[in-house]
Amino acid sequence: MTLRARKTQEVTTYQPQYGAARIFFLFTVIVLICVLCFIHIVEFQKKENLTIIPPRVVPKKHHDVCTVQPLSPKEDLEEKLLLESIAWPETPPLPTPLSMNETSYPAKSTFTILPQSGGGQWHVGDKLKVLIKMCDFQGHPKKSGGDVLFARLHNPTLGAGVAGKVEDHLNGSYSAVFSLLWEGSAWVEVTLVHPSEAVTVLRRLNSEQPDRVIFQSLFYSGSISETTICNVFLHSTEQLLCNYTDLHTGEPWFCFKPKNLNCDTRINHSKREVKQNLKANEEKLFQLGVNMKVSIPASGPASVTVLPRQKGQAVVNSSNMESGPSGYYYKDEWQTLSGTKVQQFNTPSAVTQCLKGKVVHLYGDSTIRQWFEYFNGALPDLKEFDLHSHKQNGPFMAMDIPNNILMTFRCHGPPFRCHPVPISELRYIANELDNVIGGTNTVVIFGIWAHFGSYPMEVYIRRLQTIRRAVIRLLNRSPGTVVIIRTANPKALTLFESLANSDWYSLQNDKVLRAIFKGLNVHLVDAWEMVLAHHLPHNLHPQPPIIKNMINVLLSYICPIKSG
Repeated sequence: MTLRARKTQEVTTYQPQYGAARIFFLFTVIVLICVLCFIHIVEFQKKENLTIIPPRVVPKKHHDVCTVQPLSPKEDLEEKLLLESIAWPETPPLPTPLSMNETSYPAKSTFTILPQSGGGQWHVGDKLKVLIKMCDFQGHPKKSGGDVLFARLHNPTLGAGVAGKVEDHLNGSYSAVFSLLWEGSAWVEVTLVHPSEAVTVLRRLNSEQPDRVIFQSLFYSGSISETTICNVFLHSTEQLLCNYTDLHTGEPWFCFKPKNLNCDTRINHSKREVKQNLKANEEKLFQLGVNMKVSIPASGPASVTVLPRQKGQAVVNSSNMESGPSGYYYKDEWQTLSGTKVQQFNTPSAVTQCLKGKVVHLYGDSTIRQWFEYFNGALPDLKEFDLHSHKQNGPFMAMDIPNNILMTFRCHGPPFRCHPVPISELRYIANELDNVIGGTNTVVIFGIWAHFGSYPMEVYIRRLQTIRRAVIRLLNRSPGTVVIIRTANPKALTLFESLANSDWYSLQNDKVLRAIFKGLNVHLVDAWEMVLAHHLPHNLHPQPPIIKNMINVLLSYICPIKSG
């Protein structure tokens, strides 16, 4: 809704001592009207959920696959190429009963820093290479690849860190390559995230049990209520299904039909439980501190001394490095190696000045909600408007009226692991983007990854393809819109977390997201490397120092340094 202001000559007829007050009063009234319109729209959409196919009953049959709309030939080819590009090395079949003796064991594995070519010293701009040899619990060298390894180079004193690139030689040995980006000491850290045998289990689970994270919905009418199970995939030979496939995106979602209620009486969505359908002893492959997220010792020195850059040596940046890092920490501040220079927004006033006059929409999971919470806590003039939403689910809205800033957050559509949320508040990101007008004062931010680990990769690929189509439509109608995407990040792992959203799943999802949005006029906040390169422990919701650096990157995209 757009309200036209009074004509200038009418405003100037007011008495001078009251002019500013009246203008501020009118501005406040306009903002409040806009807020009321927003609330009205929210309430209307709760009543009229226009993006959902009218629920229909699926006849009784064996529901072993989800029903999805066919891809276009171009997207079908893209899906095949993406799956090929992230193909993980074959991992060994597991014997029955499972014995740990021949599985990867970090305590008996080693890494070795390889000498500099020509026997010389290391300088800033060089590459450091490390050889990793994996052994089993008996100390025998492994003969196959497939282990999940992370590598980091760091200097705690300098607050410096950079992620390394790991290459699998498919014979039990691996290489890690690091860019040397600072002078002084550089310490190597190599971590076994999962042994290859654990990957065998994770693969099987996604193939055979994609419905192991169980969701439910409450159906309610009059004095009758029933709760049934819902998912992208549902297995049943008897029960009828309610089909809630989204009309615009084609995203599939099904619930078992209640016995005594119709499909259109569904009122909410929530996570129920996670099944741990493991075979005997397989849980031993996911032991924190034994064979999951454990450092591998060095067979010799674990650090090198880096000298200043040699004369004539090229400055390291992403454009002259094949698959090099996107950035690194120095003095605990993230610096990119190409593209937009990261600025430091260290005061509330600096952040406010950047966001002044902006409408900022955030969509996604709780890692995006964390950014909304950061802004809401860091900016004293940004006031949250109480929409009476659940503190984890949203939606949320905050305003800074004097600086004309509006910020919103909305969670993405199912699958979404959450406390009970009204189904009208579960909206697909693509549909939300289609309702954004856009423009130079509009910022769209999204991140979607943490709730897709338990599904075959095709489910995630199709979700991103629908979002990409919406992003393209948005940029076509409003080219000045700033679109920012948050990548996945490593997290703390337990057996439960591994089965639902292992770092191996997230790593694969992260590769797919980067490939799908490559070439578009969008910006990435590389949360993966920003968490991996930092000294703080991995966490689904990174700790404040990392979030502060992410916000600096985000704001640098919104308010880049003007050249010239």
